[in-house]
Amino acid sequence: MNALLAYVAQPAARNQRLSIVVILVAAAITMALGRGMLPDSLIRPPEWMILPLADWINAFFDFLRDDMGMLAVTRSIAGGVETLLDVTANLLYGKNRWPWLGPIPWSVVAITAAVIGYGLGGTKLAVLAGATFLWVALMGQWQWAMETLSVIVVAAPVSVLLGLLVGISAWRSRRLAAVLNPILNIAQSLPHFAYMIPVVVFIGVGPKAGAIVTIIFSVPPMIRMTLLGLQKVPDEVIESGKMCGATGWQLLLRTRLPTARTDILIGVNQVIMQCLAMVVLASFIGMPGLGQKLLQLLQALRIGQSIEIGLTIVLLAITLDRFTRAWALRQPVHVPRGMPWHERYRLSLVWLVLVILAGGLSQVFPLLAEIGRGQGFSVGAAIDVVMDRVIVAIYPVTDWLRWFLIVWVFIPIRDAFLWMPFAAVLSLLAAVGYAVGGRRSAVICVAFFGYIAISGWWDRTMITVYTVVVSVVIAALLAFPTAIWATGSDARSRRVLLICDSMQTFPSFIYLIPMIMLFGVNDVAVVGAVVLFAAIPLVRYTIEGLRGVPLGLVEAAGMSGATRRQIRRHVLWPIALPTIMVGVNQAVMFSLFMVIIAAFIGTQDLGQEMQRALSSADVGKGLVLGLAVATIGLMVDHLIMKWASTVRPPS
Repeated sequence: MNALLAYVAQPAARNQRLSIVVILVAAAITMALGRGMLPDSLIRPPEWMILPLADWINAFFDFLRDDMGMLAVTRSIAGGVETLLDVTANLLYGKNRWPWLGPIPWSVVAITAAVIGYGLGGTKLAVLAGATFLWVALMGQWQWAMETLSVIVVAAPVSVLLGLLVGISAWRSRRLAAVLNPILNIAQSLPHFAYMIPVVVFIGVGPKAGAIVTIIFSVPPMIRMTLLGLQKVPDEVIESGKMCGATGWQLLLRTRLPTARTDILIGVNQVIMQCLAMVVLASFIGMPGLGQKLLQLLQALRIGQSIEIGLTIVLLAITLDRFTRAWALRQPVHVPRGMPWHERYRLSLVWLVLVILAGGLSQVFPLLAEIGRGQGFSVGAAIDVVMDRVIVAIYPVTDWLRWFLIVWVFIPIRDAFLWMPFAAVLSLLAAVGYAVGGRRSAVICVAFFGYIAISGWWDRTMITVYTVVVSVVIAALLAFPTAIWATGSDARSRRVLLICDSMQTFPSFIYLIPMIMLFGVNDVAVVGAVVLFAAIPLVRYTIEGLRGVPLGLVEAAGMSGATRRQIRRHVLWPIALPTIMVGVNQAVMFSLFMVIIAAFIGTQDLGQEMQRALSSADVGKGLVLGLAVATIGLMVDHLIMKWASTVRPPS
């Protein structure tokens, strides 16, 4: 009887929801069309609504810094980090600090990387690792690269350790996990610059500030993966450990953590990639290395040398990514009893012999120890010549495209976003939320954008939203046909996924280089870089979603007489839709981060204001802006995940 009543009530509930959605949409359209007759308080947030959030945050940070003595604590922590940085800097590029052993010859580092690659992934990974460091040395970029790696070598282990400890604590305490979940959601939605501003206030600028902001930025994924891995440990494994008489700590150290090894190592992979991304961007707060050099070259529009530095960053990113992925997938090797020690440690002995040989030869041949910038083989000038010719050849096309997109596409869409009354935007978002998830989702959407209204940054946010919307739409128009084409054969799918995996390791700065080269410094370059960055998850998850459809369903649809187009429309896409929407979600998040980063080449959105806050060390303004970006991402994440969870594939 209850089931019957629920079934009868469903159409009424749907009709009621539809009526509310129609009313909200109608209200939004009415306010938009009648904008000229609306009071100013409905067009833009009135002054009484805007709260001095930045002042409140600054007062709180001043209290922590001055009254609570946090400045002394943070400076002490920074001193410890700086000591570790001095050690790695001395070893990697010869900074005059303890232990006064460096710099290690580049040939020794290259051999070590190649041996690690061979041990983790065989010959191909060894060649990739060795060739990467050989490239760095031959191009005369060794000191810049080692300045970058010296920070990663310190930041990554600290981030892994902190993430592991917090993840274990969250697994042991459900209350802590419940508290951490929203904090991690916000932390992983904040743009990079939002992390830098408090660090500048409490730490200052330079390598130690870059290391600390890198640690803070890269900890959240390690916490999540540790918690996820421990939660996935089967009960049977735990019961077998208890039957063997293991204590609580023994179960954790010898049963739970080894069983969760793969997830934890995936977290290590994410930590290292996040570290590299942040270290490159930390050039904005005085972090030396490849990022600082790339920033200087891009600002000077020296494209050839920018491509050289960019390629070095890409090679390092791919190498580190492949190392940690191979480590995560590599299963422990059980050594038979009685195996001679020289066979057990054969690879280590080979490494030791090669290192001694390379170290000795570097004393005889100085080029094996260090290749200075003046001795390197720079191809920047040649690249500039080639690119100048290419740019001149395609200039009529790029110039027309730039003019057409700015005048007829970007400016009208931007003006439309800015023209919308804020009350109409809130009404429209409430309608979308109600249609997707009912009253709760409507309240969430209004609350998120309500924060933006009271923050005082409505217009800048609308410009950011316009850039993200345009970029994601263009990326989708390019990515979906590419993914459909790739799923036509397994070979194409593998190749395209390999390209996506490689491109996803690139730090975001890299995507600006070709766009600046083709279009100069303007909105077209920004949107183009965002499109490239956002298209990667769209292509990847669309391919994985379509390939994940059970073959039996496709064959059954074909046997029922369905055409290929009908199969794609009524079977493949509905079943793959939840996975595809994960890609859309990531595309939006990637776009938000890229828009903020691209602000340094000249935009008028939240990113530009965030850079101004960074230059003036305004913590309150920076965090208010960062939370505005986070609320956009969190709202989109909620809507997409809620909608994807309600989609039911055909039976």
